[in-house]
Amino acid sequence: MTNEIRAVLTRHLPGYEIRSLAKLGGGLDNVVYEVNGELVVRLSRQADPARRGDSTRREAELLAAVTELSTLRIPELVFADVEAGALAYAKLPGLPLNEHPVPEPARLAAPLGEFLGRLHQAPLETFEHLAPRDTEPATTWLDEAEQRFREIAGNLPTATRGLVEDFLGQPPPPETHTVTFCHNDLGAEHLLVDVEASTITGVIDWTDAAIADPAHDLALIYRDLGPEIFDLTLAHYEGEWTNAHRERTLFYARCALIEDIAYGLRTGARVYAEAGLDHLAWTFAQP
Repeated sequence: MTNEIRAVLTRHLPGYEIRSLAKLGGGLDNVVYEVNGELVVRLSRQADPARRGDSTRREAELLAAVTELSTLRIPELVFADVEAGALAYAKLPGLPLNEHPVPEPARLAAPLGEFLGRLHQAPLETFEHLAPRDTEPATTWLDEAEQRFREIAGNLPTATRGLVEDFLGQPPPPETHTVTFCHNDLGAEHLLVDVEASTITGVIDWTDAAIADPAHDLALIYRDLGPEIFDLTLAHYEGEWTNAHRERTLFYARCALIEDIAYGLRTGARVYAEAGLDHLAWTFAQP
């Protein structure tokens, strides 16, 4: 992969000196490298050239469209190599919130609320051809949560294990026909922060962006920052908000938390498992 990274950099930034090249992470779909501490390059693992090129082109266009409306900084595209399936963008300042909690989390609420309100009110026609529809039914979410719970039950504290079991025993909330453009993976790991100032410096990883239930985005704020910061965020959120939205938000937050704990324990990514265990009480408490 490092040779491929060097090749696309040479092709698009001739004369650019590569002083350091460090792998930041990777999954089934992509691998990500940091170059010289100033550039982030993501390379697709997709073997099919047509699908690889299509997804790369679409995400480059999506980032450009989001830049036009976002109230928070997002990755600024330097180049897109459709043939290689590579995207390069300037590294944003800040540290991931999931690993670097801020001393005054309440200061994050207003910018998060304004950002999500703007995102969720974007015209669907702008993003319909750039982002897929994610309309997986709540019953599927619940089934998957039950499977993950069986993997992690022995690792949960007795007191909160009962709360999780009670949740899994309830029917899912009614489906919604309301969809908006969503980041769709707005966990704390994708929020960059200036820790000392308790400010958000950027929102990263738009790979999963979709036309979806806006509760998907709000749920991860609830899961990762807790009900108090969530309510403060809502005070600055201009999107539609009803009791039905709240019910779905809590549902998705709980399913996502179970998934995070299972992922962390299964892969050894302790930061996810530990955060999930820490957030069990507030995520499953009765509102």
